[in-house]
Amino acid sequence: MAVSALLATVSWGGSAGADTTSLPTTTTTTSGAPLLLNWATLLPSLTDAYDPNSANDCVAGRPNCVDVTIGEMERRFDPLAQTCDDNAVFSLAYLRTTQTYEWARNQPGFFNDTPWVNHEDAVFAKYYFSAFDNYTAGNMAAVPQAWQIAFSAAAGQQVTGSGNLLLGMSAHVNRDLPFVLAAIGITYPDGTTRKPDHDQVNVFLNDELPALLAEEAQRLDPSINPNVMWTPYGLGYSGLFQTLVAWREQAWRNAEALTDAPTPAARALVVQQIESAAAAEAQVIMAADTYAPLGVGTGTAATRNAYCATNCMDAATTPYPWGYPTP
Repeated sequence: MAVSALLATVSWGGSAGADTTSLPTTTTTTSGAPLLLNWATLLPSLTDAYDPNSANDCVAGRPNCVDVTIGEMERRFDPLAQTCDDNAVFSLAYLRTTQTYEWARNQPGFFNDTPWVNHEDAVFAKYYFSAFDNYTAGNMAAVPQAWQIAFSAAAGQQVTGSGNLLLGMSAHVNRDLPFVLAAIGITYPDGTTRKPDHDQVNVFLNDELPALLAEEAQRLDPSINPNVMWTPYGLGYSGLFQTLVAWREQAWRNAEALTDAPTPAARALVVQQIESAAAAEAQVIMAADTYAPLGVGTGTAATRNAYCATNCMDAATTPYPWGYPTP
């Protein structure tokens, strides 16, 4: 779909019952700069609840919403990569995962209810964008503790690239995902579970991960190497993937606990348990992936910066399931 047509058709409303607000006007400059889509003005109007009949394309889970999300991820990733910001590691991972999701959802029969997963994709991204933007603005009260640990580690260049990747993945899956799932609804209207579609995500994550780790190592930090056994938690690629699967399973169970809580007090207890567990996991990752003295085995922040400065704009040489990313 052409970009101009895409922007003309996507709308983001203020509520599921009255989603009529259109995208802000976008224009090209005389220099040929790309169209501007100001995501910050759209975030407050994207409701978490799923409504397949909504006029809002993302609330209804229409296909073009994923294109807009990918465009915003690209806009955010580029300056992080160009400046070798440690946040680029997770930003790249999230961008490539969303591109791989788009490829997977276009395979006939891959998901049972693709619009629901499209909506989940947009809401899930909103949680990350919101945490990052609030942290950048200094609004720490609005930043979950797990994300504070992840962003602070990146700002201080305290951990390896593997550490940045794991901290971002853990905060987004262990902390954000239960709330996203509970908000969008984990059952069909007849009460049957949507978990098969949740589990199906693991299939394309497994297909994507080798190429992602290779690109991360090629462009940002060579210590992110799926063939080295100390890679995340000392378990290598298989350990990383199984850790992610376990986190996603726990996120679903936590979403069930949020949904099934019989009273506000009971739900508040579940919320606190999710927040505390995600923060504790972040501390474990920090302990495992903080740069070693003298850079033994992992290099140093300085060597990583020098490597990234030379390689950050390289084109990926390992194909994803959908092909090679555009440089």
